[in-house]
Amino acid sequence: MLQPRPALGYAMVAVAATLFGINGTVSKVVLASGVNSGQLTEVRCAGALVGMTLIALTRPGSLRLRVGEVPLLAALGLGLAVVQWSYFYAIHRLEIGIALLIQFVAPLLVALWARFVFHEAARRRIWAALALSLGGLALIVEVWHGRRLSGPGIAACVLTAVTLAAYILIAERGVRKRDPISLSAWGFFFATAFWTVAAPWWNFPAARVDDDVSLLGNLASSHLPVWALLLWVIVLGAIVPFGLIVGALRHISATRAGITAMFEPVVAIVVAWAWLAESLDPVQLSGATLTLLGIGLAQSAR
Repeated sequence: MLQPRPALGYAMVAVAATLFGINGTVSKVVLASGVNSGQLTEVRCAGALVGMTLIALTRPGSLRLRVGEVPLLAALGLGLAVVQWSYFYAIHRLEIGIALLIQFVAPLLVALWARFVFHEAARRRIWAALALSLGGLALIVEVWHGRRLSGPGIAACVLTAVTLAAYILIAERGVRKRDPISLSAWGFFFATAFWTVAAPWWNFPAARVDDDVSLLGNLASSHLPVWALLLWVIVLGAIVPFGLIVGALRHISATRAGITAMFEPVVAIVVAWAWLAESLDPVQLSGATLTLLGIGLAQSAR
């Protein structure tokens, strides 16, 4: 039996969060090239499906499917399909840091759902988490400015948070009967099937894949082909970080992994600032701090 190594687990989650954080900016460059949110989600899901399936095949029989599992796996896939699309849609219209911070209230929604629907025990700190997160989000969005931010972008962020929370809850039930890698593989299978119907592959702008596109912002003078950026989104933006997080769960608890994963929005904000010249003002940064504190409390409340 593998001996848990907490330091390794934390390091794996930190690396995964860093890759996810960088992926936000890479995805924004892809979206600016003419690939829309649905098409990018479809490519990412299909690529992750291939990667996760290859990993799962190293354990013969792990992909065996029972009929009774289909509804849960299909729901998991739908969650994966929608959460990625809504995130890509949001970052195409908002600054990456704002989109991610709103998305990251999902653990708070999970804790509230577990407390009031599943009647799980939860520490009283959940109320402090709720107050901090809502106060922080009010500062991030700067509600007093009214129409400053994209309404559709904010709506997409809220959809991302809700569907991410649903995905987490479904996945928690799924891992009771199936290992995380095969669970992810089947989830990406159903997500890919969903997008194949919603955005048929023959509508994909394949002619643009070989185009060289500007990296935008402070790297505007540099260019890369779209296929190279898509490869990043698939390999370093999905397969590797997902695999790292799954592997980390052998060394640390899901709660600790979730708290460590909050490093992602920090990385995303720094990368978007250095690369795309996106920035949060002092009020928004203070809101980001409050929101992250609230999310950390929510993670530890269950």
